[in-house]
Amino acid sequence: MRSVHVIVDGRVQGVGYRYSLRAAARDARVSGWVRNRADGSVEAVLEGPDAAVDEVLAWMTQGPPGARVDRSRVTETEPTGASAFEVRETA
Repeated sequence: MRSVHVIVDGRVQGVGYRYSLRAAARDARVSGWVRNRADGSVEAVLEGPDAAVDEVLAWMTQGPPGARVDRSRVTETEPTGASAFEVRETA
C-alpha cells in the first residue's frame, strides 16, 4: 500500500483536470482526493497498491487534453485507509 501527496503546476485548472483525475483514479482503484488550490495548482492525495498509484501518477504528468503540466511534486505519506476518490472544494 502506497500513499502520496501531489501538487501539480501548469495549466491544470479550467481544463477538467480534477474530474479526469477522479476517473483515472477510480479506473485504477486508487482512493484519495483532488482539489484546486488558490495559486492555480492542483493538489491530490493518492492511496492504493504501488502499481496502481504509479499508474495514476504517470497519468498526472500529462493530464487531460488541454492541460499542460509543468511540474509535479510528489511526497510519500502515511496511508489513511481511504476507500473512495473524491473531488474537494478549492483550498
